[in-house]
Amino acid sequence: MAPAYIRKEGSSFDLPIAIGILIATDQLRIKDVDNYGFIGELSLDGEIKPVCGVLPMALKAKESSLDILVLPVENSREAAVAGNLKILPANNLMEVINHFKGVQTLPVCSVDALSLLTPDSSGLPDFSDVRGQGQVKRALEVAASGSHNLMMIGPPGSGKTMLARRLPSILPSLTYDEAVEITMIHSVAGLLPPGIPLIANRPFRNPLSNITPAGMAGGGKSPKPGEISLAHNGVLFLDELPEFNREVLDMLRQPLEDGVVTISRLASCVAYPSKFTAVFAANPCKCGYFLSQDKTCTCTPTEIKSYFGKISGPLLDRIDLNVEVSTPSFDTLNSESRGESSCQIRARVESTRLIQKKRYAGQRIFSNSQLEGKLIEQYCKLDSSSKSLLRSAYSRMGLSARAHSRILKVARTIADMDSSEVIRDGHLAEAISYRNFDRRNWFTGERRSGMV
Repeated sequence: MAPAYIRKEGSSFDLPIAIGILIATDQLRIKDVDNYGFIGELSLDGEIKPVCGVLPMALKAKESSLDILVLPVENSREAAVAGNLKILPANNLMEVINHFKGVQTLPVCSVDALSLLTPDSSGLPDFSDVRGQGQVKRALEVAASGSHNLMMIGPPGSGKTMLARRLPSILPSLTYDEAVEITMIHSVAGLLPPGIPLIANRPFRNPLSNITPAGMAGGGKSPKPGEISLAHNGVLFLDELPEFNREVLDMLRQPLEDGVVTISRLASCVAYPSKFTAVFAANPCKCGYFLSQDKTCTCTPTEIKSYFGKISGPLLDRIDLNVEVSTPSFDTLNSESRGESSCQIRARVESTRLIQKKRYAGQRIFSNSQLEGKLIEQYCKLDSSSKSLLRSAYSRMGLSARAHSRILKVARTIADMDSSEVIRDGHLAEAISYRNFDRRNWFTGERRSGMV
């Protein structure tokens, strides 16, 4: 099976091997056989069973100028999403043989991929359920508008997890290309839901703190996607961040910077796309009440530093927005007034993303968070007043060069939310306010009173 130098494994080769044997032994003749592709696992009774990763195979078949694919019935609609391919689903090997002998005709499967893009938002939690937390909701809207990473810190029960779970409800609807990328990754991982040929909702991945490095980045003899890749074009939420293994957290650095995760093995090297919005949540200390205004923290400054010392500086440096979450008051929780719905917020987010899409047309950039190098200089220009403000913050807060760039990108997003082509002092000041953890005195005892 050409090319011979590529090692092949997996049950998806069963059907093509069987067809090859039948042709080689003159038991079956197929006209224009070079136009056909065969995919499927065979059971001992000849049944063609479904396999994983059919959509990427179908797209590769189309790229290789194949016209027709014969594959399991259960995989047929997934393969049809690739478009411009004749998909012939079969239940068993005898049906395939009879089709080429002219005894019967396999049906053709087709789907309208664009009609499958309608997301099902009925099960998503809504922002209208959140009482108070205006500052945090604003930060989440900024994160969604520019695809920025965000960290929330606050005492237990302040609503960090509740807020994070609502972020997908305000993200823009998926494009066809984004949906195909998500579906391919889930298909390869064997996680594509039965009967769902195309995933229309952005993923929300929430791995537990005891996850292994292989579970986070992916792995195995034939490397499969991990949580980092399964969150592609969606949200990766890590709750109780300091509780994660440091090796696991350090694996986030490459995908947060490059949007890809590379898995190297002795016989292969696989790169999976991993562009996601990262949301982290953590208590400010081991007891959880370092920032609480109602309860007393029992941790010493040394213990607080040790608790957050598990998170490396380079990882914290890659987080665009940091926001402190306080426990809402009784009156706020029992207020009858409801906040904005996710639908209202999403409309603003999509409007902001449209501004970015037009600005970066033809540059393979879809959000402000992807700006790098000269593009930051080009699109995040500051006037003399704003430069003076940023210079003061850079010195006072002890910012790094990476933090400097991220402030500019967040300021660009806030300006877009304000429909302003110019980054003004107010936009920059808000972006700087989201860098709380860069303050040199963040972990000192003077903040134990709960001051924000």
